[in-house]
Amino acid sequence: MSQKVTTHWKGNLQFEADNPNGKTVLMDTSPEHGGHNSGLSPKAMMLASLAGCSGLDVISVLDKMKVKIADFRMETTGELTEEHPKYYHSVHIDYHFFGEDLHEKKINKAVGLSIDKYCGVMEMFRKFAKISTKVHFHNT
Repeated sequence: MSQKVTTHWKGNLQFEADNPNGKTVLMDTSPEHGGHNSGLSPKAMMLASLAGCSGLDVISVLDKMKVKIADFRMETTGELTEEHPKYYHSVHIDYHFFGEDLHEKKINKAVGLSIDKYCGVMEMFRKFAKISTKVHFHNT
């Protein structure tokens, strides 16, 4: 199965990429690199992609398990190599769950399934980076 994304130069250092479903996203760089910060940087988009992929898995599994949460967020941190081409050599994801009486065992299982089985972006990252994760529970 192939997917096609078209990326169109919008002027200066801004690009717009489409998605097979028709949605678009802007990419740009910081002013110190000649851009205007009008979109995500390509490397930040990679971290967002990783979190989005894993988050979709986690929420899908939790829904199937009928586990209720009030809020969920992920903080994804990547460490770049010193030399060009700079790429993420290590990435850490903190999964934060918020709610009353959080079912920690089921939440840990859902996160584990994403990390070890379902998240294709995570598997791609494993080809070039060391991945670490931690789950945090915030009972309200």
